[in-house]
Parts: sequence; structure tokens; C-alpha cells
Amino acid sequence: MTSVSLSKTTEPARVRRFFALVRKETFQLLRDPSSILIAFVLPVVLLFLFGYGVSLDTGQTRIGLVIEEQTPLAGDLAASFRGSRYFDVETGRDRREFDAKLVSGEIRGIVIIPAGFTSDFAAGMNPQIQVIVDGSDTNTAGFVQNYAQGVIAGWVAIRSADMGVQKDGSASAISVEQRFWFNPELTSRFFLVPGSIAIVMTLVGTLLTSLVIAREWERGTMEAIMATPVTSAELLMGKILPYFVLGILSMSLCVIIAVFLFGVPFRGSIFALYLLSAAFLVPALGQGLLISAATKNQFLASQLALISAFLPAFLLSGFLFEINSMPVVIQWITFVVPARYLIPSLQTLFLAGDIWPMFLKAMAIMLFIGSVFFVLAARSTRKRID
Repeated sequence: MTSVSLSKTTEPARVRRFFALVRKETFQLLRDPSSILIAFVLPVVLLFLFGYGVSLDTGQTRIGLVIEEQTPLAGDLAASFRGSRYFDVETGRDRREFDAKLVSGEIRGIVIIPAGFTSDFAAGMNPQIQVIVDGSDTNTAGFVQNYAQGVIAGWVAIRSADMGVQKDGSASAISVEQRFWFNPELTSRFFLVPGSIAIVMTLVGTLLTSLVIAREWERGTMEAIMATPVTSAELLMGKILPYFVLGILSMSLCVIIAVFLFGVPFRGSIFALYLLSAAFLVPALGQGLLISAATKNQFLASQLALISAFLPAFLLSGFLFEINSMPVVIQWITFVVPARYLIPSLQTLFLAGDIWPMFLKAMAIMLFIGSVFFVLAARSTRKRID
């Protein structure tokens, strides 16, 4: 009878203890002006910075090359694209082979050498080459457009020299038909602002969370918590829940500013937006907790968070620099950067709509990375509490 009564009272006590931790952390968060500044003021500053003040230069990128006719002349032009140091070329026979890859961001453009290219070129009829680019990344779109024209112009110049034909100074005897998907006007703000939301969420999720346990040690309150029957899992969950809500609120503020102030189109669903954001906050909060559990100093924790979370999200996620143009070793490192999976998903969500195969893959990877962080954080915390 005694064991039964104890089991009945243990579960309500555990629930009350958990919500007491959540309430304590919420009050502590609200009393800390720096948390409010980082969650609500810094996002506005970053959005204005990326919305108005940033311009980019791009490096090598991946494209699909469609060769609709198999002739020596078409093959020679295709070889010029494959030999360009600016492109990583994947060859196919039909544009439909590359449509899904362009939507998902696996390639950034499609160059189509149409049927009839050889006969039109031989007859001097200025055959058309179609270049389709992903306008959601305006910088890369301009890169594909300009260098595709450069490759074609260079090829025409070589062919003309070989044939002993003098041109009248025109850049090319081939017309280039350009199409920009998702962002026809190539507005850079439409590319930068959704990406900056992921940077903001990294700051809120990892930087703020990295301070929570270190702050308890510095203030001398961790010993009091250790004297309570709270478990390490309850402590971690009680610590991160307010910051999870704070991260969602900060993201919502960013989306409102992006749509209503900057005019960024939002073509996806709210459900997908919050699902992606929640999945991203799992590794962001887990990394912050791991840093906080491994250090007892807020300054050290904040520096580790900036070095291991903010800088990789800023530099190694594809937000500013094309990942394919990075050294191979750095490309491998980017696979463990959660922002690498959120940023293209957000850009696709805003500019193209819901592409669930892409979203589900990104969420699965982010949740896996987050689970690793939480397991390591729980083990590190258990050593100090239990």
C-alpha cells in the first residue's frame, strides 16, 4: 500500500517541479535585458543590414547542361561549358531531368542546347541557347547568366577564328534566352532576408542557451538546484523551453518584418515555416546547452557559442558563399552546420513554396544533429548534478 501511494504522489510532484523550473527560468529571462535585446532588437538590426547594406560576389556553381541533339558542334559547345572553371556541369538529354534539382537547390541553373542548333548555326541564323537560373539566389543567378554568356561568346570567337570568319564586333552569333525562376526581378533582398532569419535563430537559440547553466554556476544557485530532487533531464527541459518559445517568437517577428516591410513574397505555408523552425531550434538549443554544461563561465560560453555556432552559420551555411566553391575539407565541415539545411529551406519556402521532400530531408538531418547535442549535454550535466 505504501509503494502504491508513493507512486501516485511522485508523478504530480515531478510535474510541479518541472513547471516550477520553467517558471523560474521564464522570470529570470524576462529580468535579463540582454536576452530581450538579443531576441528582438538584434534581429531587426540584422534584417536591416542584410536587407539594405550587403552585396555579394559568387564563385563556382553547379548547373545542368541539356544537349537535345548529338552533333559534333553541340558536343564542342558542351565541352566548353564542362571545361569552364566557373561551372560544375551535369549533362543530360532532357530539361525535365533537372527541373526538380533546380527547385530543390541541387543545381543553380540549366543551360539548354536545343535541337536544330547545328543547322541554324551553319546557316547563320543565330540559334538560341536557353539559360534557366534559380532567381531565389540573385547573386548566383547573375553569376550563371553572365558566365554562360561568356562561355558562349568565347566558343563563338574560337569557332569563327577556326573558320576564318570575321565578326562585326558583336559578342556572339548565338542568342541567349534567359529565364529566372522564383525571383524574376533578381531582387537580392528576397535572397538575403530569409537567410538572415536563420542567423537570428542561431543567435537566439545557441548564444542565449549557452549562458543558462554557466550563469547558475556563476551566481552560486547551481548548488541549490543540485540539492533538489530534480533530474538532469528535467533541468535541461526546464531550461530550454522558455528559449524555444523565445526563438519561435523572434522568428515570427522576423517573418512579419520580411513580408510586410521588405515585401519578400511568402509562397509556402505557415505550418511548414513553424515546423522547419522548430526542427532547427533542436540542434541550436542542444548545442547551446552542451556549451553551457561544459563550461562554468558565461564569457567563455558566449565565446564558444560565437565561434562554434554563429560564425559557421554565417560563413559555412551557403548564406554568403557558395558551398561548392569552398575547399573539399570545408565542404565536409558544412554538413554538421544546422543552418546549411535551414537557409535553403527558408529561401525555397518564401520564394517557391512547399517542397516537402526537401523540407523533410532537412528536418531529419537537423533533428539528428540536435539529438546528438542533447545526449552529450545530458551526459555532461549528469556528471555535475547526479
